[in-house]
Amino acid sequence: MSKKSKSKKKKIKTYDYNYANPQNGLFAGLREMLPSRKSDQFLAGLLLGAAAAYILSDEEIRARLIKGGIKLYSGIAGGIEEIKEQFADIRAELEAENSIAE
Repeated sequence: MSKKSKSKKKKIKTYDYNYANPQNGLFAGLREMLPSRKSDQFLAGLLLGAAAAYILSDEEIRARLIKGGIKLYSGIAGGIEEIKEQFADIRAELEAENSIAE
């Protein structure tokens, strides 16, 4: 005799669309309409790719981004150099205090 197979009922997914809630954000309804992780990643990649294509195709925006990046880098580099100088000053003060104490 063969075993009887139990029929499995498929669960139907239901989604609660609450568009009036401001905490959901601008694309919250879109995320609920496409609930899988792969589709979320695809949409994020699509938006990033479109933004990158727009930025790379517009020479004025690209020039402004490069200038901003250079200013940011020089600011960070200057800040790091300032911290190094302060560290060297503190080290010299500690060495001077230790030599006086001995």
